[in-house]
Amino acid sequence: MEIAGTTAFITGGASGIGFGIAQRLLANGAKLVLADIRQDHLDEAKQFFEERQQGRMVHTIRLDVSDREAMAEAAKECEAVMGGPEILVNNAGIDPSGPFEEATYQDWDYGLNINLMGPINGIMAFSPGMRRRGKGGHIVNTASLAGVTPMMSAMVIYAVAKAGVITLTESIRDTMEKDNIGVTVLMPGPIKSRIHESGQNRPERFRTGSGFKEYEDRLATRVVSDDWMEPTEVGDMIVDAIIHNKLYVSTHGNWKQQVEDRFKAIIASMPEARPLDLSASLSVPPKKAD
Repeated sequence: MEIAGTTAFITGGASGIGFGIAQRLLANGAKLVLADIRQDHLDEAKQFFEERQQGRMVHTIRLDVSDREAMAEAAKECEAVMGGPEILVNNAGIDPSGPFEEATYQDWDYGLNINLMGPINGIMAFSPGMRRRGKGGHIVNTASLAGVTPMMSAMVIYAVAKAGVITLTESIRDTMEKDNIGVTVLMPGPIKSRIHESGQNRPERFRTGSGFKEYEDRLATRVVSDDWMEPTEVGDMIVDAIIHNKLYVSTHGNWKQQVEDRFKAIIASMPEARPLDLSASLSVPPKKAD
């Protein structure tokens, strides 16, 4: 698809990967609606674009992606202020890591509601309008290489959610293409971002009873490495994926062997297929005639 002349709605769009994607989409002619849970990040992003005389191309919305009603209102505001969107980037994410044995339901709810339900909420709120407008478009969901690479138990909540985002994206491709809407799942490795500030971004309803406060406080002191990828490099990858409708985007090859070993083991566990068309038997029966 052509990016010029479109509107892009980007969650987690005021910092890190989302901000890198925003810069590259704007450079390719898109208007932006940046949604983020942090008002200070939104203010910084808005100032960045205003200093470059691009402020009129950018609208900001404070948004908790786990809040379905707020997501629905954001969809209405986006359409009213900027039109569209033709491009939806479900990027907002957090790092709910800590010892598995200390995880509570609050930590699971926090991790899954932001990292998995966030993209689902975005798709549910925005895709009906994308279909209705009939202009086609593209949906990008940010997962992680942790969704395909065996991870340590301390990252289980994060890995489970990101694996779900990968499957979500793969599974909606067939229905979205009926309306000329492409889909991409982004699987990043280490990127220069503010994900280490996840503890500061945790909504109040997920705080009481958490087992990870100590670990979130320690994570907040992590120094972003100079060796990590620049967010605008990821932005360039996403621009290419949107233009060419690429399903998968991986930013790093460092874990390629682990991914290959995993899928080899899965394939090796499968017996030889019997000559039966099991796919047909799993399909939903056709609607009965009146």
